[in-house]
Amino acid sequence: MHLTKTTVIDVRSREEYASGHVVDSLNIPLNELPAKIEELKTIDGSIVLCCASGMRSSIARRMLLQHGISNVIDGGSWMNVQYQIVNNLV
Repeated sequence: MHLTKTTVIDVRSREEYASGHVVDSLNIPLNELPAKIEELKTIDGSIVLCCASGMRSSIARRMLLQHGISNVIDGGSWMNVQYQIVNNLV
């Protein structure tokens, strides 16, 4: 069985992230994402994006896809992503 690494990126502000986030996730606020595109292209495995409600993660997904990053999933709310990880659903 081959398991792929999943990187969770929370695109909320630093303040929102500090108030609660997915364990082991990275915080790259949406407005900082363009500066990180080349770095994100080097990630091996899937990228799951999350935010508060799914609006910013959806925008982030479109942005990454436009830059040729196809291993990206819009996870929506960070609490939903956390639930799925805790319950081994991803």
